[in-house]
Amino acid sequence: MLAKIKSEIELVSRHLEVIRAVVEHQPIGIMKLAEILDLPYHRVRYSLRILEQEGYIRASPAGAVATPLAGDLLSTLDTEVDELIDLLRVIRKENSRNV
Repeated sequence: MLAKIKSEIELVSRHLEVIRAVVEHQPIGIMKLAEILDLPYHRVRYSLRILEQEGYIRASPAGAVATPLAGDLLSTLDTEVDELIDLLRVIRKENSRNV
């Protein structure tokens, strides 16, 4: 059950790595991103597609560029991650009581 959640977190982590690189190096193409991040081309392409569907980046003739939503995401990320950590702590606490 938790393996799927872990897998999703790892995927989100990669998407965030890609979006940070786009913000830093925009406009940037897939090949350059793959090189910078030391990730396979197909994984970078998938992350870019997801990020574009979610509105965090857009394609341009020169490569991917970040949208204002990307800045919003990155600026609130710490708070959102803290909320997830708090939720996991509650789950752990509940489990400890029942063991």
